[in-house]
Amino acid sequence: MSRYSMIIQWSDEDQLFLVTIPEFTDRVVMPCTHGKTREEAIRNGEEVIEMYLEAWQTEGESIPNPSTLQIA
Repeated sequence: MSRYSMIIQWSDEDQLFLVTIPEFTDRVVMPCTHGKTREEAIRNGEEVIEMYLEAWQTEGESIPNPSTLQIA
């Protein structure tokens, strides 16, 4: 399972759940995927994360670090 963040938001305009990956916003146009259901959006988001990580690794590019949540 990926340690990257996903923000899932409902879009009334698109009638879909849109997925944004905060750690990728400097390198990828957001939202980066979507789904008709929240579950589909999450699955699609996980696939997109894996796809980008594999591509960046293959191309020898730097890979963004996952965010870490600090709980006080």
